[in-house]
Amino acid sequence: MSETTLTLIVTERQEDRGDILRLTLADPSGAALPEVRAGAHVDILVPGMAEETWRQYSLAGDPARADQWQLGILKDPASRGGSVALHGALVPGTAVQITGPRNHFALVPARKTVLLGGGVGVTPMLAMAHELAASGAEWELHYCTRAPDCTAFADLLDQPPFAGHVTLHHGVRGLDPKTLLPAPAAGTHLYICGPEGFMEHILTAAEAMGHTGANVHREYFSAEVDLSGDSFEVECAQSGVTVTVGAEESIVTALARAGIKVEVKCEEGICGTCLTDVLDGTPDHRDHFLTDEEKEENTEVCLCCSRAKSARLVLDL
Repeated sequence: MSETTLTLIVTERQEDRGDILRLTLADPSGAALPEVRAGAHVDILVPGMAEETWRQYSLAGDPARADQWQLGILKDPASRGGSVALHGALVPGTAVQITGPRNHFALVPARKTVLLGGGVGVTPMLAMAHELAASGAEWELHYCTRAPDCTAFADLLDQPPFAGHVTLHHGVRGLDPKTLLPAPAAGTHLYICGPEGFMEHILTAAEAMGHTGANVHREYFSAEVDLSGDSFEVECAQSGVTVTVGAEESIVTALARAGIKVEVKCEEGICGTCLTDVLDGTPDHRDHFLTDEEKEENTEVCLCCSRAKSARLVLDL
């Protein structure tokens, strides 16, 4: 699936429970949208920001529909302002600049698929439900929210393809993964998306039960960035520039001071836009994009959030 730059328009807007804005986007000329699979996301240029700001949102609708894309956007006043701006700006008729789609969370063939979504992290699971139902696969969705009055998309859950496949869980203790997760099996795959606390709760239990990395798929929609640590040097092999990355500073920021611009979008180690090859040195991986196996290889690093375990990193820049 190649990345494309598109200008779409908002055709529908619905303010749902839990401060989630549901949007429908379409091509202004009625042309078909790029082909997608469940798990895909797009990058949206946030209007009205002082600096160019992009945010990533999973596609929530039926992937088989080429006439529209559906999104769910959580308004988070504690965030860096992108979601609040989008809630205020995106009304029917508004033009939206999009890049993508990209997919790092696609379904793989399985005997049984268990989807676990926390809050707005359910959005890719909705698309997955459509794809799984169309294929005739065995699947179930566990959807966890703080309370019934915070449960977005509730109007969809008693309709096909969701009816009979979705279990709702509410509150901190509403979901016990040890009781709902199936026993590990080669043909059983888990897909998990939600806030960090929810993710760690599920992942810790899944690991304790014996679910292996190859059968456990995850996607974070937000993450805390920890830039603490000692200073270190970054050498750019192509340009010959060397910079010092200070404590509480990202590699991206340090490189920008030296005139080397690295494309970033999420700034939280989630999207992989700033992923760069490592030629020498040992990264201190703090992202949620690379798998554990990829992190052990130490051949790539996300520059927006990761640091170095060695005194120097040599990058292919």
